[in-house]
Amino acid sequence: MRNRRVTDLMTPTAVSVQRGTGFKEIARLLDEYGITAVPVVDEDERPVGVVSEADLLRRQTSQTIGNTAETLMTSPAVVAQPHWSAIRAARVMEQYRIKRLPVVDGDGRLTGVISRSDLLQLFLRRDRSIQEEILEDVLTQTLGLSPSAMTVDVTDGVVTLSGTVERSSLIPVTVRLCESVDGVVDVVDRLRYEADDTGAAGAGTGTAETGTAAGAARPGEPGVLEGSTEASPGSIAAEVSSALDSPRPPDASRRGGEPGNLGVAAHGLRPEQSPQPEDAQVAGRRSER
Repeated sequence: MRNRRVTDLMTPTAVSVQRGTGFKEIARLLDEYGITAVPVVDEDERPVGVVSEADLLRRQTSQTIGNTAETLMTSPAVVAQPHWSAIRAARVMEQYRIKRLPVVDGDGRLTGVISRSDLLQLFLRRDRSIQEEILEDVLTQTLGLSPSAMTVDVTDGVVTLSGTVERSSLIPVTVRLCESVDGVVDVVDRLRYEADDTGAAGAGTGTAETGTAAGAARPGEPGVLEGSTEASPGSIAAEVSSALDSPRPPDASRRGGEPGNLGVAAHGLRPEQSPQPEDAQVAGRRSER
């Protein structure tokens, strides 16, 4: 599976201004390109700040702010990097209450801009495409299961898993892998198992309708640190390997667990670890852009 990154979603040609660009020219660019903010770059095309609609409106209520980008901008700029996941970019936007992020390369030079509308493209993916990726990549290639091992239904991005798997430990792994597929809004777990290899009393027999709110992390979940928001590929891989290698109890009796509708929040909305200051490259005043 390959989840799309900032580099896959961003607008590669970014509108930018220089420090000396005037108020009216900035307002004209925002209107012409239908954007809410524009990065301010130095002579080397490195972002030094951002001028937003809010910054321009603030100028009209203050006599102490000048008329150039350098005096109007919020500085330093909050930026993203091409390798960031879409979720990380979304979290930074939410954290700093901004609508757009300049994207910089390894040298700090502007290479594009990613906006909220760019991130929403993830959820325009067709249900059939999501279903095919789960059947081929998740079940067959990653878990080594037959596509007929379970039924995968996708409606408006909501994935419903039903059927019976051999071991109970496969269920949470399967759900989490489905969550990580681009375009998935929610995952409903209606899976049963033949043998409980987790040792938990009553495992697999719950019927609670406990849909987790979109964007909420599940504390204590394997592979996800408390307070973090995105499981690392290594942690998921380790969990998958552990589940697949888990020996079946020799005295385990066949039993069908009652389906549990977990309604787990999808990868597209799962929070991920808040960036450290050096990652976000931010300090100073912030404004809604």
